[in-house]
Amino acid sequence: MRYKQLGNTGLFVSELCLGTMTFGQAGQNAQWGQIASLDQKGVDAIVQRSLAAGVNFIDTADVYSFGQSEHLLGQSLKNLGIAREEVVIATKVHGAMGNGPNQRGSSRGHIMDSIDGSLKRLQTDHIDLYQLHGTDTVTPIEETLRALDDLVASGKVRYVGVSNWQAWRIAKALGVSERRGFARFETVQSYYSIGGRDLEREIVPLLQEEKLGLMVWSPLAGGLLSGKYGPGAPGNGEGRRASFNFPPVNEDRAWAAVAAMREIAAKHNVSVATVALGYVLAKPFVMSVIIGASSLAQLDQNLASTDLALDESDIARLDEVSALPSEYPGWMLERQDAGRRPAPFSARA
Repeated sequence: MRYKQLGNTGLFVSELCLGTMTFGQAGQNAQWGQIASLDQKGVDAIVQRSLAAGVNFIDTADVYSFGQSEHLLGQSLKNLGIAREEVVIATKVHGAMGNGPNQRGSSRGHIMDSIDGSLKRLQTDHIDLYQLHGTDTVTPIEETLRALDDLVASGKVRYVGVSNWQAWRIAKALGVSERRGFARFETVQSYYSIGGRDLEREIVPLLQEEKLGLMVWSPLAGGLLSGKYGPGAPGNGEGRRASFNFPPVNEDRAWAAVAAMREIAAKHNVSVATVALGYVLAKPFVMSVIIGASSLAQLDQNLASTDLALDESDIARLDEVSALPSEYPGWMLERQDAGRRPAPFSARA
């Protein structure tokens, strides 16, 4: 297990982050109940195995199973006797936690109400990374950032991040934080996979320019890239993707990638899912990849990706079959930039 800086901070997190969307029981709420399946005993087993493998980073959210994910995680760390300083806990705020008009979004009121609920469920006095779970087009960015900065100043939160925002909005928030002296976003949690590389157009250049850490969610595209689906699949495609078709993927590119990954998986004697995870881990702009599991066998398959060393030919082939089509202004920028990067001048004789 390798460890990387959390954004531009001195905190180090494991390259694999344990996701907790499977923590809880089906039926807790309509959206997340389709994914949750683990009770306390199952959660304890998953957490214990992950920590034993070197994972020190765990991501949850208040809306996962309507608070049950946070509760089960907090109790698991207590059951296993894990010291608080041994784990980096990330959670999120934004989603609806009730029927009232102020029980959702990124307003100061909802953030201040939500942090105390998360702390109580997690049985801790601070959150290492507190993230905005989505875009609030109503609340002014300054109001949201001031609330997050106050949480950092209070000690309830140590670092802040954002999930599922556009590049321009992240850039604006960073500018506001710098101008006002607020705690800035250190991480961006976004969807990225070999079947969905859209992030490379605008978000990745921003991450690299501003030294933000990328947390990848759904690196298997909701299981679509696991090898269970598409041409050549050994089974009938049963699994979460069969009932919860998310995130959306261009299947032509996805199946081409899966076909190539089947051959590379056979070459390295690993699963297709391990290759899909290994491809994302190999990207230099990725800080940590969030893995979820509903069983120890599934978890072990995901953990195996840290031992996979794809060679240059593997990466080149996978890059080629999954390449995004050219899109304006990208193709124009490439054309114009070409003349600005001349070959090194030769020394005169």
